[in-house]
Amino acid sequence: MPEGTPLPSIRQLAKDLGVSVITTKRAYDELERSGLIVSVVGKGSFVAPQDRVQLKALEVERIAAKLADIVAESKVIGLTLADLQVILVRLYGEVDDA
Repeated sequence: MPEGTPLPSIRQLAKDLGVSVITTKRAYDELERSGLIVSVVGKGSFVAPQDRVQLKALEVERIAAKLADIVAESKVIGLTLADLQVILVRLYGEVDDA
């Protein structure tokens, strides 16, 4: 979404999604802490200006967390780093070719 795009109010979004206002508030708070939205008292919440470098860093952190889970699971079943590299190279090539 382009920066400055207004977001629905917390109450409206909660109603539209059929979730509690508290859950929606927590989601907006997390988005604001992450720098993805800005909230202006009395005006609402808006898509924040995006720093592409910061966004990429956030995505890298998210991917690293997933990979950490995969590494832990792999160690439990005895896969080696070499085994994981083979799988990753194969999958990366498959996705790249798609």
